[in-house]
Amino acid sequence: MRIWLVPLAALVVFASCEDDRVVAPRDLTPPASPRGVYNVTGDGEVFLSWEANTESDVAGYRIYKAACLNGSSCPYLPVGTTTQTNFVVTGLTNGTTRYFGVTAFDRAGNESELSHQDTFDTPRPEGFGRTLTNATDGPATAGYDFSAFSVRPWDDTRTDIYFSAAGGALRMAAPFTDTDIQDAGYAMTLDAVDFAPSAGWSPTGTVELIDGHCYVVRILSGGAYNYAKFRVRSLDVSAVTFDWAYQIAPNNPELKSARPREESVRLRRAVS
Repeated sequence: MRIWLVPLAALVVFASCEDDRVVAPRDLTPPASPRGVYNVTGDGEVFLSWEANTESDVAGYRIYKAACLNGSSCPYLPVGTTTQTNFVVTGLTNGTTRYFGVTAFDRAGNESELSHQDTFDTPRPEGFGRTLTNATDGPATAGYDFSAFSVRPWDDTRTDIYFSAAGGALRMAAPFTDTDIQDAGYAMTLDAVDFAPSAGWSPTGTVELIDGHCYVVRILSGGAYNYAKFRVRSLDVSAVTFDWAYQIAPNNPELKSARPREESVRLRRAVS
């Protein structure tokens, strides 16, 4: 029987080939933090969007939520991931402010730091297709109470605004001096108005209603303001139909806890 012997030189060559294998270095570089994070207030939810990262190996984004901006008492906790540049954070409490951050992660599992913008939002209730009749022909359903999200008589003490078509002029009026209103201009959607302005309120407490226009309302209660907005969807002398949103957090213009009626008497404006 023949026994084949492998020359020692060959073994050395084989071993040399094994030792010369090239091993790629592990990727330890995280992506940059997402930029341009933008938030839109919703009803029990917040809509987030941001600019896409430019790194070629980015695999997705992770969204975080916290109860305050920073500190050990309020860590940012993950609420979801996405491969898109937008995300809807749901299950939020209306009137409660929450802070948000976004990170990017790559295919190697590296994750960026949180986005650097101070992104926070306060969800608020909203509604669609609310109809008011004019105060002359349908006085019992001409007014609206934002704090209760309900239609009321135009002269009810809880009414914030009411629809009037007197003399053919279509107007929305704030019947009490603790409420201000102004026209915010034409917009395609209710969300076009994101913040309430600090000035520009109608000196008479009335505005002309125009189909497709948005309006902002400011209501003083207990030394604090609550803000609301509405957008006219359809309009004629008999009725106005609108979409609305109401910020229940006091002094928060991000477009309410129920207004305490017993603390003071509301002063009614003179009807012109």
